[in-house]
Amino acid sequence: MILDDKTIDKPKIEYPCDWGFKIIGTDKDKLEACISDIMAHRDYKCREGNVSSKGKFISMNANCEVCSQEERDELFKAFRDHCYVKMVI
Repeated sequence: MILDDKTIDKPKIEYPCDWGFKIIGTDKDKLEACISDIMAHRDYKCREGNVSSKGKFISMNANCEVCSQEERDELFKAFRDHCYVKMVI
């Protein structure tokens, strides 16, 4: 493939793989409950991330194994659409 300045070559992701989500909200307990609810039927790891400089926002990092792009996208959408989540990366 020939790349020019306008073409972005996306990295190829081989599945299954471990994938991480950074979930941002305003309440640590609510974010933990959200992650537990969405990841209920899978093995996952969760750890506290950063707190914003004024303390309004907190991030949590959740990791799990995903078997496909579709599964990864479904989890991302579930986090993104959850009422306790302000942003997911």
